[in-house]
Amino acid sequence: MSRKQIILSTLNARYIHASLGLRYLYANLGELQDRSKILEFTINQPENLIVEEILHHDPMIVGFGVYIWNIKQTEGVVRKLKKIRPGIVIIIGGPEVSYEFEDQVLYQLADHLITGQADIMFRHLCASVLTGNETTPKLIRAAAFKLDDLQLPYRHYSKNDIANRVIYVEASRGCPFKCEFCLSSLDKTAYPFDTDLFLTEMDALHRSGARTFKFVDRTFNLKIANSIKILEFFIQRMSHDLFLHFELIPDNLPEPLKALLGYFPAGQLQFEIGIQTFTSDVQALISRRQNNEKAKQNIRWLKENSKAHLHTDLIFGLPGETLESFASSFNQLVELGPDEIQLGILKRLRGTPISRHAHTHLLKFNSHAPYEIKSTGLINQNEVEQMHRFSKFWDKIANSGRFMHCLPLILAEDPFSNFLALSRHLFGRFGRTHSIHVVNLMDAIAAHYPANRALHVALAQDRKQFQSNASNSRRAAHNQRQLKHLKSPAGSEIC
Repeated sequence: MSRKQIILSTLNARYIHASLGLRYLYANLGELQDRSKILEFTINQPENLIVEEILHHDPMIVGFGVYIWNIKQTEGVVRKLKKIRPGIVIIIGGPEVSYEFEDQVLYQLADHLITGQADIMFRHLCASVLTGNETTPKLIRAAAFKLDDLQLPYRHYSKNDIANRVIYVEASRGCPFKCEFCLSSLDKTAYPFDTDLFLTEMDALHRSGARTFKFVDRTFNLKIANSIKILEFFIQRMSHDLFLHFELIPDNLPEPLKALLGYFPAGQLQFEIGIQTFTSDVQALISRRQNNEKAKQNIRWLKENSKAHLHTDLIFGLPGETLESFASSFNQLVELGPDEIQLGILKRLRGTPISRHAHTHLLKFNSHAPYEIKSTGLINQNEVEQMHRFSKFWDKIANSGRFMHCLPLILAEDPFSNFLALSRHLFGRFGRTHSIHVVNLMDAIAAHYPANRALHVALAQDRKQFQSNASNSRRAAHNQRQLKHLKSPAGSEIC
């Protein structure tokens, strides 16, 4: 294997994720690109195997993208690399090390840190290191640049990426909103890429076989003219296997955008809609601008008039929020009927302005990633732990799609209180929130409602549906195994 002087690497949460950030760095390496290689791993891979694979290429420089989900594992990998090959130059960057990094072990282990958007600065730093410049500082703050100065990364998704992984794309970068729990609150505004150039790249991806496009834009529907142009592009390339994911501003859904949504059949369009809270006082406290009534109207409209899958978000533990006010937001969102409600626990991301409320609202966070809230002045630690369990069981029951017949009966009248009581019962029965078989979960739900005949009937329907799906899955797996046996030793199909 030929030597690559520069290795671009990160530890993804799952194999199916393909790092957009690494491909931006690679695309903008200029003349250094031929001396570079992308190596992606996952956080579940053994550190020794990751180190072995990196050193197999005998690099001079290894750059790591560091995020809240991989900093611990990245630290272990970097520590081993430095122990085995002390002279290797480690460059780190990414949101988890761009702010409040001075106390981080990873910062101490690394040779250089680029804070901010490193797309272009990484090339300059690598060139400096490769020429033996010993005056290059450890801390480098990336200079601002125009999006037009960037080489786009999409040609660097491989055939394997396109066939087996989620393809991440961005039509704009930044965010104009100032929600204090989010790192995007530090942006000045959102900047769109040249839409025609972006769509040219999307066309190349599509012609290469890409059918799953996950837009990472914080505000896809901020500039409606661009949103319409992008949707029209995909409408012209409609196929049964097309899937698009967008993050939607909940209170901005004008008629021209609505008019296009009817072209997308079920299973092809997913909107992630961050509600976070409907409590107006809390919204004001964390600088979140949201017209709640307009947001509700839009969710209702999407539910009734489009076939889009609606994934909505709430955050538990925001300053000023009580258990009762969160319950109210939850109940209001359940009433709107989205396909999923993701229940997140507030995290204190490094650099976010949420820290300014710590003293006034007695916010106590875990000191290790992912820095989740432990308690506030209005929510005690026991309530936070209960909501952790609530969230896990909610994913297993409500978001799984396996309890569609009995779920409406569980949530009737007071969804939050009902499901909180159920989650307490389930945790009391199993002592955990993980590794619970669906059938055992169904039995436990039935035990919580011994006299509810209607719910037992509905649960029996869910059980039957689950068993039918499981049987079909086993049959499909069997057919795949049989098909494998029909292939020649060379791997070609027998005619």
